[in-house]
Amino acid sequence: MDPQRTASPSTGDARAAGGPRASGAPALEAGLHDVERRERIVAALRDGGVARVADLAAALGVSAMTVRRDADRLEAEGVLERVRGGVRRVRPPLTEEPAPLAKAALHRDEKARIAAAAAPLVRPGTAIGIGAGSTALALARLVADAPGVTIVTNSLQVALALEGRDGVVLTGGERTRSDALVGPVANRAAASIGLDVLFLGAHGIDAARGCTAPNLAEAETNRALMASARQVVALVDASKWGEQALATFAALDELDVLVTDASLPAAARRAARAGVGRLLLA
Repeated sequence: MDPQRTASPSTGDARAAGGPRASGAPALEAGLHDVERRERIVAALRDGGVARVADLAAALGVSAMTVRRDADRLEAEGVLERVRGGVRRVRPPLTEEPAPLAKAALHRDEKARIAAAAAPLVRPGTAIGIGAGSTALALARLVADAPGVTIVTNSLQVALALEGRDGVVLTGGERTRSDALVGPVANRAAASIGLDVLFLGAHGIDAARGCTAPNLAEAETNRALMASARQVVALVDASKWGEQALATFAALDELDVLVTDASLPAAARRAARAGVGRLLLA
């Protein structure tokens, strides 16, 4: 039997039977923002890779038809594919790199909390490095007024966010799609400096491969920055756990601190704690 057709009776059926409306379902359906609901569908596919429409509808408190509409939209975006009775995750190519604006629109609240949790690691009078990425950019905005802090970055977006501030060093280098500056020029600059703390984002992270980047040059520049730092802090939201990109730049045991959000699954928390020096949940 098609799992789609085993879902709870529709609101119309419930009324015809004289029963109450499904508890809270219309209110939840009206209250969940479309983007948030689709993010939850994608999150549900993060571990198993496959989910039934009926299960998603029950978990979200919406109708199966709403889930199917969301699935159609996500399928058109290449995020998942429809299968009989459910949906299946589509893994992007290892070299795929979303544009900065697209990345910034995802998981905004989680990234803001991660940045706020990481900000106390910036101490007055120190030299810090901030890499590329939307979570790193959120941190840069929070610490822009930190007294006596020199900020070294290979991110054009971070440099622009700190415009007008003294003590900002831009490495130079070749620009990537994510507005990171990479390659020989950036690597030589990284080798010539010393950092108290380095904050890096990642395209993906897992226990086996650690932090990964979508191209070799960006991974190499991240490693050059790590070699110049006394402490390395990764800023990675939980949606990236289990994701992999082309090139590894940091094993988990090379991270002094991993800052992520509280939606990180229990198994991932255990794996992270076994590898990193310190796990902070925002």
